[in-house]
Parts: sequence; structure tokens; C-alpha cells
Amino acid sequence: MNVDKKIKSFISKHHVLTLATSTLGGEPYCCNCFYAYDAESAAFIFTTDSTTHHGQMMLQNRSVAASIVLETRTVGKVQGLQITGQAVEARDSDRLTYIKAFPYAAVADLSLWRLEAKMMKLTDNTLGFGKKLIWQKEE
Repeated sequence: MNVDKKIKSFISKHHVLTLATSTLGGEPYCCNCFYAYDAESAAFIFTTDSTTHHGQMMLQNRSVAASIVLETRTVGKVQGLQITGQAVEARDSDRLTYIKAFPYAAVADLSLWRLEAKMMKLTDNTLGFGKKLIWQKEE
């Protein structure tokens, strides 16, 4: 995947995303998840049980959104990534990706998912006020 290096750098400096899910009827919900990033496929690997509220929502409606944000009050340092994509069950190889990022998870019974990104938009004021870098998955 040809994701801009500035987007990849931002992703690598963080480890928690806010995941937004919804039912097919439009009921929204969000939660925070630790993630590991698979740069080859532009996918965010995270763990959550399918019995959770958001897990049940993802089984109903695979379309999700997420954000990763740098908390700052300094306008010139504002950075944030918005993501849209599909939530699917993880691949076998995703377990190793996740455990490399979070070694203590090796002993846990993980229920892993992938957020396969379709679009990522990085707002990065360090590049100029309101500067946006957009990546779109090629279909």
C-alpha cells in the first residue's frame, strides 16, 4: 500500500484508536482500542470480544470509522487521523503483528479484528495550518 510516510509515521507514534460503529439502523457507538498497524495492507489490528456492544455492531455492520489524535492545546501542533473502512475478523498472521506491538498479550485469549482502511485523512498543523494528507485505497 502506498500510504504517505507522514501518515505512517503518525500511526507508528500512537497505539490507541477511537473506533466508531453503528447498527444497520444507524445506532452509533464508539470505544477505544489498542492497535497494531499492518503497513503492508493498511490495516489496524485490534482486539475485542464479539459479545461486546461494538463487537455485535461490527457483526451487523462492517462499515466503521476510527480516529487517532494527538492531545495538545497548541494549535500549531494539532494532528489527527480519521479512518474509514471495514471491520473483519483477523488473519492468522495478525496475531503475531499484535503481539509484537503488545508482548504481554501473548498469554491472553485474543479475539482479534482488522480495520481494513479504505480512506485515511491526516490533519497536521505542523505542516501548515489545516494541512491535510489524504490516502484512498485503490479499488
